[in-house]
Amino acid sequence: MSPFRRIPLLTLVTITAAGAIACGADEVKPTTTTSAGAATPRPDSIEPVTPAARVTAAAVSAQYEDGEVAYREGRYEDATAIFSAYVGRRPDNAFGHYMLGLSAWKAGSLVDAVQSFDRALALDSTHVKSLLNSSRVYLELHEPAQALDRIHRAVAIDSASGEAYRLLGRAFQVKGEADSAIDAYRRALVLDERDVWAMNNLGLLYIDLGQADEAIAPLARAVELRGNSPVFRNNLGIALEGTGHYALARDAYEGVLEADSTYVKAAVSLERVRPLVQESDSARLDLGDAAAGFAMQIRMWGQEIPAVPDSVPAE
Repeated sequence: MSPFRRIPLLTLVTITAAGAIACGADEVKPTTTTSAGAATPRPDSIEPVTPAARVTAAAVSAQYEDGEVAYREGRYEDATAIFSAYVGRRPDNAFGHYMLGLSAWKAGSLVDAVQSFDRALALDSTHVKSLLNSSRVYLELHEPAQALDRIHRAVAIDSASGEAYRLLGRAFQVKGEADSAIDAYRRALVLDERDVWAMNNLGLLYIDLGQADEAIAPLARAVELRGNSPVFRNNLGIALEGTGHYALARDAYEGVLEADSTYVKAAVSLERVRPLVQESDSARLDLGDAAAGFAMQIRMWGQEIPAVPDSVPAE
């Protein structure tokens, strides 16, 4: 039984339709480590014994590096083509298949991405990054049950992964299991108290549940930690607007547009909220205090939730 009170799943509040809310589009970066944290062997780590072999190994290594550069520059179709060629030459390199999966996913080829992650996992069943990123793809494919299976496998390997519990929260949220989602986000934050995406997603869930007042604290803390994020500021604006704090909502929407002047829905929200502003609004709520209170709340959760669960959460 969870130590937290259970919250009934409510219908979406109407305010969410008026503003752009982002959930779980959390940052995914290529990594040069395995799931256990050890350095991944470079593609040319075995010393060739002939000049021809040395030339081939150098070409393959350069090809891998070209793929990484293309990925980091956001040229995902180029990266997909490069890593496709690379795994053709190094089919037994799990990390090559992993990078092909990342590239294909970002290029919009979701089915191909899953297949590449599966090939990586066939070579290394403990590769947590392949499990977690394939779960993200399954969430985009609207298959939360498949995503949960991958996440549970990742948690079984690394039960201290805050990222895994954040994704577990997303999967439960997609399935409409709000109580389980809240518990998962809280555990993610106990494991990493600065996980701004877990804060954002928890705040969004509260908004969806019609509890915008509960959303303010985690979103205020996310903005405090990463004030240049238009997504976090916009979601905070929606929570503030939904609770009648119109002056603070106006400030939040203005902050969104300062960070990203092309954020159209924030501009629409700003125009909607301006006529509602009463300058006395700001005196009713201190966002700094709300953020500090949420940071303290995470520490309290840490006393209630064991660092490592007794068992993997059931689907």
